[in-house]
Amino acid sequence: MATQECHLTAWLVTSVAAAILGSLQVGYHTGNVNAPAKIIEEFFNQTWKDRHNQTMSEHSLTMLWSVSVSIKDLGALLGCLGVKYLADSFGRRNSILIVNCLSMLGAGLMVASKTMEAFEALILGRLLFGLFCGLVMSLNPLYIQEVSPTLLRGAFATLNQVAFASGILLGMVSGLETMLGTEKLWSVMLSLSLVPALAQYLVMPFCPESPRYLLIHKGQESKADAALLRLRGSPERVLVELEEIKSEAAHAKLSVGICEFFTKRSYRQPIVIVLCINLGSQLSGFNAIINYSTRMFQTKFEEAKYLTLGVGAVNVIFTLVAFFLMEKAGRRRLLLIGFVFIALCNLLMTVVDSVVHLVPELGSLQVLLVFCLISAYEVGPGPISWFVAGELFDQPGRSIAMALASMLNWGGKFLLALIFPPLLKVLGGYCYLLFTVTALVGFAFTWFRFPETKGRTFEEIAEEFRGAENLPLHNKNGFNTFS
Repeated sequence: MATQECHLTAWLVTSVAAAILGSLQVGYHTGNVNAPAKIIEEFFNQTWKDRHNQTMSEHSLTMLWSVSVSIKDLGALLGCLGVKYLADSFGRRNSILIVNCLSMLGAGLMVASKTMEAFEALILGRLLFGLFCGLVMSLNPLYIQEVSPTLLRGAFATLNQVAFASGILLGMVSGLETMLGTEKLWSVMLSLSLVPALAQYLVMPFCPESPRYLLIHKGQESKADAALLRLRGSPERVLVELEEIKSEAAHAKLSVGICEFFTKRSYRQPIVIVLCINLGSQLSGFNAIINYSTRMFQTKFEEAKYLTLGVGAVNVIFTLVAFFLMEKAGRRRLLLIGFVFIALCNLLMTVVDSVVHLVPELGSLQVLLVFCLISAYEVGPGPISWFVAGELFDQPGRSIAMALASMLNWGGKFLLALIFPPLLKVLGGYCYLLFTVTALVGFAFTWFRFPETKGRTFEEIAEEFRGAENLPLHNKNGFNTFS
């Protein structure tokens, strides 16, 4: 177990803060299209009318808007494919800076679409921004975990989700009609992500590269030592951590190919864990509520957009709760709590939805259940699903593992965005039972197979997986963990 003291330095805090500016952009463009959807749809329709002297059919307009929204997630899926090449070729920090240009280019196209009177530019811009999403949501936790001390690794990785949730809330606020979600200002609303993008270019070039990347991938011990000294501030801490990195390097190959990644014996258990935790998290109903919260509330409340803001606020608050609990409660316990409460909330939403037409007052209870479900998701499954792959794999396989986790996360979002509307139409409130089952499967898998990684160095975790095909997950108290 790691015994070094937690010690914050200015460079460590700056490096983490600079990295999560990318996640803030991702969240912003996730939340800002919800409220002004009708206004942007009208822009699509008017553009089509100016070109063809006729309006689009309602079906075609709905399909075009659905493509516009979901193409970001499709782009993110494609972007994940480039994570290993960028991270291992250019380094973790430099890769974040490289992909930031996709964000700026995508945002620029979205903003210009109104002036150009070309909805195609907006769709292309969201596709490019989607590529950025897939890359940066893998690279960020990868960089943050590799520059963070062991005892703060999970908490700092959770800040990636805090920034993402904060971006969603900012996007929701900016999309209100009383803010920038108007016919005149919606293009300005889309431009605001350029602010953190520019800030990242101003700050991150001065932050240190991942010491693990420098030593294990590049063999540059002197540069790794200098980077660690900036991050830790103490030669004694640097010496201890440098020895740990060297120990990991001694057991690790320089690189692992994709085929070897999926066939290597010591990677089998981690791959199964990443698959189950990520799919259980993404298919538990959270993303359906985030994407369609305004429409869900509109059927029962006049001020649905402001209730959706409540969704965003709860989202941020409980990612902060996860940040403070991550290194105290541990990953495993937070996952168990999160999954069981998500299942309970989905079950109760099914019951409430089936009787709300008889007792309209239960609509308020439904809103409360939505807030509770989001709280449960963000306390555990939400943030952990994005970074746990980085903890379970050694240095050669870590970049591929993060790409796999990101693909599962974005794939789950994309799938749910496509199937939730028809599911809701066909099954009504009973569709939440499917999410209940998914969450219960996630809970069961976590209970029986998920090992605790809190306080473990990367080398200690990798050594456990190298030791045997099946992990010794039970300690003397019967609580699943590394022994």
